[in-house]
Amino acid sequence: MDFPRRAWLVWGVGVLAYAVAVLQRSSLGVAATYATERFGIGASAFSTFVVLQLVMYAAMQVPVGVLVDRYGPRVLVTIGALVMAGGQVLMATSTETSGAVVARMLVGTGDAMTFVSVLRLVPSWFPARRVPVLTQVTGLLGQLGQVASTIPLVLVLGAYGWTPAYLGAAGVGVVVAVAVVLTVRDSPLGRSAVPPVSFREAATQLRLSFAEPGTRLGLWSHFTSQFSQMVFVLLWGFPFLTVGLGYSPALAGTLLTMMVLSGLVVAPVLGQLTAAYPFRRSNLVLTVSIATVVAWTVVLLWPGAAPLPVVVLLLLVLSANGPASAVGFDFARSFNPTPRLGVASGIVNVGGFTASLLTILVVGLVLDLRSPSGAYDLGDFKLAFCFQYLPWAFGFWSLVRSRRLTRAGLAAQGSVIDPLPRAIARHWHDRGQR
Repeated sequence: MDFPRRAWLVWGVGVLAYAVAVLQRSSLGVAATYATERFGIGASAFSTFVVLQLVMYAAMQVPVGVLVDRYGPRVLVTIGALVMAGGQVLMATSTETSGAVVARMLVGTGDAMTFVSVLRLVPSWFPARRVPVLTQVTGLLGQLGQVASTIPLVLVLGAYGWTPAYLGAAGVGVVVAVAVVLTVRDSPLGRSAVPPVSFREAATQLRLSFAEPGTRLGLWSHFTSQFSQMVFVLLWGFPFLTVGLGYSPALAGTLLTMMVLSGLVVAPVLGQLTAAYPFRRSNLVLTVSIATVVAWTVVLLWPGAAPLPVVVLLLLVLSANGPASAVGFDFARSFNPTPRLGVASGIVNVGGFTASLLTILVVGLVLDLRSPSGAYDLGDFKLAFCFQYLPWAFGFWSLVRSRRLTRAGLAAQGSVIDPLPRAIARHWHDRGQR
C-alpha cells in the first residue's frame, strides 16, 4: 500500500476509534429516564455520574499527553478502547449506584486517552498544510458517535433493555481496539515520530508548554467555546428538549442528530479559515462563543417555550462549538515543538471539559433544589442553564488576556499582525499567484 493510502487508512481507523469513544461518552445522556428508574436517583445524583466521568477525563489529560509522547498513539488508543469497554460491561451489569459510578469513571479514563492520541497521528502522517483542516474534520467526524447514541442506542434500549444495550456498546469498543492494533502505526516508519522521553523530561516539557502563552490561548479557547455544546449533548439537552419543551423523544433525537450533521458543514469551513488566517484564529473562537451566548439568551428570555425554529437556531449555533474548540489544538500545535505536542494538546483539552463538568453538576443541583420530587418544568431548566454565563465570563476574560500575551510574544519575534482587511486582501492575492 502506498504512503498516501496508508495515511488515510491510519487516520480513518483513528477517527473511528474516536467516534466510538464519543458513543461511549454520551451513552448515558440519552438513557436518563432509564438510569433514574434503574438506580432510583434524582437529577443531582444522576449528574454526579457524568461529573465523575468528566473529572476522570479532565484529570487524565496531562498524564495522557505525557504518555502519548512517550509510548505513541497506537498504544494509548488501544488501551483507551478496552478500558471504556470494561466500563460499559460494568454499567450493563450494575444495579447499584456505586457500580455505575465506577463504570462511568472507567469510561472517562478510556475516553481521555483517545482524542489527544488520534490528533497526534495527524502531523505524523500528513503534511503541515493539511493539519488544521484534518484536525477539524477529526473532531467533527468523531461526533458521529453522538448519532449512534441518539438513534441506535435509544432503539436498542427501548427494544431490548439496559443490559443488552450497554453490552453491545462494550462489544463495539473491543472491535475497535482490535482494528487499531491491526492497522494503526504511529508514523510512516511504524514507530514514534520522535524518540520517547523520560518522565523527568516529560515534566520539563509540561512546564515549558504551560509557560507558553500560545498553549494557554488554546486552553482558554477550548474552555470558552466547547462546554455549552458538551453540557447539552452529554446530559442535559435531551431532558431539556423532552421534559422542558415537551418534545417527543423522536424529535429530540432528530434535533441532536441535526447538530452533528450541521457540524459537517461548519468544521471544514473553520479549518480552512484557520489555515488561511493563522493570526485570526482567536477571532473565530470569539465569534462562535458570542453567537452561542446570544442564542442561549434569546431562548432563556423567551416567554414560555421558545418556538421550534428558535430552538433549531440555538442547536445550529451549538453545532459550531465543537469545531471552534478544535482551534485550541491548532494553537497547541503552532506554539509547541513536536516532542511536547501531546502534553500541549492535553493541557488544551482540560479546558472545555473542566467547564463542562462544573456546569453539568450545577445544572443538576439547581434542578433538584427547584424540584426535589423530580417533576421539573421549563422554568427549572431555564434557571439552571443560566449558570453558563459564569464560565462564559471567566473564559472570555482569560482568552482575551492570553491572546494579548501571545501577540506580544509574536511581535517581539518580529511577526506583524496585519489589520483584518489587509490580511484578507493578501490571502486572496496569494491564492491568485498560485
